[in-house]
Formats: sequence, C-alpha cells, structure tokens
Amino acid sequence: MSHPCLSCGACCAHFRIAFHWSETEPFLGGTVPAGLTEKLDPHRVVMRGTHSQPMRCVALVGEIGKAAHCSIHPIKPSVCREVEPSWEFGRHSLQCDKGRIAHDLAPLTPEDWIGVDGAGAA
Repeated sequence: MSHPCLSCGACCAHFRIAFHWSETEPFLGGTVPAGLTEKLDPHRVVMRGTHSQPMRCVALVGEIGKAAHCSIHPIKPSVCREVEPSWEFGRHSLQCDKGRIAHDLAPLTPEDWIGVDGAGAA
C-alpha cells in the first residue's frame, strides 16, 4: 500500500509555506532552490504559489486527492518536514486535517496506515 500523502497533496495547496531565506543558500547549508521561492519579508521567503489565492506550491506535482507529490521532497523546506500526516506516528495532526477538509478529502484515520511501510514508527 502506498503512503497516503502520495494521493493527497492538500497541505501543499492550502497553507502558505514560509521559511527563513537561509534555507535557499547552499553556502549556509540550504537546499531549497531559490528560484522556487519569492521574498515575503526581510527574513523569510515563501514557496511560489503559496502567497496568494488560489494557493498551490510550485513544487507540487499531480492532482490533489488523486496522485500528488512534492517534486523536491528530499530537499523540501523545514516547515514542510515538520507537518505530520494525521496518525502516521500514532497522533492526530490538525494541519493535515485542515488541508484535507479544505479540498473535500476526509481526514486520515489510523486505519489509513494499515499496510503502509514504516507507518506507526514513533
């Protein structure tokens, strides 16, 4: 069974993805491609597509709720790495639920993780 996020993408098309500009600077250890961001304020950038409506991160590929994934997943911003899918690690995630509900998707349940490799690891 595949990871539920690979058929979702809702959080990437619901939340502003803002983070410190240093995450785009290779000489500071940053990995996020600067060309995929735009300036938010003197200290933060946002992923293009997440600062205005309709919201959709430039790195999101595919159809929300069907087959969607992050095209820069291994090097995604820290704020994206911090979002946990509901129940993947045995706990609820309001962010995950809000994104899914905004796109008319049911919130994830513990049952959605049965048979998913690595799920439930704390």
